[in-house]
Amino acid sequence: MTGPEIIGGFPILSTLIFLPAVGALFIVLFLKKEWDILIKWVALGFASVEFILSLYLPFTFDINNPGLQWVEKTVWIKRFGISYYLGVDGISLLLVLLTTLITFICVLASWTDIKKKLKGYMAMFLLTETFSLGVFMAMDMFLFYIFWEAVLIPMVFIIGIWGGDRKLYSAIKFFLFTFVGSLFMLLGILALYFFHGKLTGVYTFDSTILSQTMVAPAIQLWVFITFFLGFAVKVPMFPFHTWLPDAHTDAPTAGSIVLAAVLLKLGTYGFVRFSLPLLPNASIQLGPVMAGIAIFAILYGALVTIAQKDIKKLIAYSSVSHMGLVMLGIFVFNIEGLKGGLLQMINHGISTGALFLLVGMIYERTHTRMLGDYTGLFKELPIYGAFFLIIVLSSMGMPGTNGFIGELFVLLGAFKANWYYAVFVVMGVLLGAVYLLWLFQRVFLGNYYYGGKGPLLDLSFREIIVALPLLIMVFWIGLFPRPFLRVMDASLNNLVKQVEINYKKGSGEVPANAAAMFEPAGERTGR
Repeated sequence: MTGPEIIGGFPILSTLIFLPAVGALFIVLFLKKEWDILIKWVALGFASVEFILSLYLPFTFDINNPGLQWVEKTVWIKRFGISYYLGVDGISLLLVLLTTLITFICVLASWTDIKKKLKGYMAMFLLTETFSLGVFMAMDMFLFYIFWEAVLIPMVFIIGIWGGDRKLYSAIKFFLFTFVGSLFMLLGILALYFFHGKLTGVYTFDSTILSQTMVAPAIQLWVFITFFLGFAVKVPMFPFHTWLPDAHTDAPTAGSIVLAAVLLKLGTYGFVRFSLPLLPNASIQLGPVMAGIAIFAILYGALVTIAQKDIKKLIAYSSVSHMGLVMLGIFVFNIEGLKGGLLQMINHGISTGALFLLVGMIYERTHTRMLGDYTGLFKELPIYGAFFLIIVLSSMGMPGTNGFIGELFVLLGAFKANWYYAVFVVMGVLLGAVYLLWLFQRVFLGNYYYGGKGPLLDLSFREIIVALPLLIMVFWIGLFPRPFLRVMDASLNNLVKQVEINYKKGSGEVPANAAAMFEPAGERTGR
């Protein structure tokens, strides 16, 4: 391994990636299936150590360094130019921390929820963490693809074995959509590999080297489309979103949490990490199309959400709208939009993950998720109602919460690009407030009614502990966003410069709709 950022030669990134896999292997090989309590504690122990270890990254992160930090790179398959190449910068750091936090929460949230095959269940979650972290850290595109495909395997098992009534249908649909999209992405990766090899004589999958090569705009266009098919399915973008409501509805509670909080971010991360710097001409050329699709997703997702009667499906469709905001932030091509899009990835993971967590808690008590099966719960479950209200306000972007900061930056970026983009953003936010407040009013306000047997109990101490970290993040980002924004600044400014340089190599001029993106970085950030 090489890289000056490795303190004492210790491979911190490899440790973070493979420690959960070691935990999964330990559970499978050394713990008997009858030892349920021990299995839970071992899984929680590995998830806790992983989260604590990941905190080393923000404490040692250099916010003024726009490049990769804690770099680990060594030749893997020399003949094909494949390297084991890991690195983290301001674009990926917060996503790494989100992944380790969410995995810890998922393990703790499953404490009483899962009754069968607990051994395999916990192993699958730890493997999901390993492969997700690999995606966020891999800088070699072949290694990235390996992790990208591998993350499907545990998630398919989580849905297919521990899911609801239509679990096999939902698991297969999820697999087919994402696997087919990934095959197109592989074609794009290979196209860049061979194009660079023929142009320079060096065949490599190193994304930092590929980004320095001028790819013909016509080739960029086709490669962008292949990347789009791979990334858009994961986001998911319209019209590739239809797997999402089924997967969320049939997944167990923790499965829905990790799917919403982590796996959906793989697609938007792919656009920022690879599509923009590697394919700048195609990204800018197709920017209005991507913005149009994102705006349609914002409005379509919100309108469909209003029509839902199943709370879990309602939250699932809301993700289509919220992730549309992320995509719009990315493709308005200015620093405010990029910053808002990246921050909204984190915010969506926190708020929507928390909504799925809270819905799972009430489902565990009532075994129903239909809106008409209970109302007026605030009177019987005041702590639960207060938690739910905070997350609802966060998800709708109330000032003082994390959602407001992300939506504000996206709105600023959208207005700066085209004022009518901002109009659609406001419409989406207003529709979001409609369905979220309607959800809260139907479930928590009015006369108490519950059609089941026995009294409903408020949140237990364990459940409060599970939800509390997400509530803390809601107010931390909402009231003190500067630390999170400063983490992104240098890397996003560097990305903007890289896109500018690569775009000019390809065309020699900057189109009007991209002019805002190429202003001096210091003027845009106030740094």
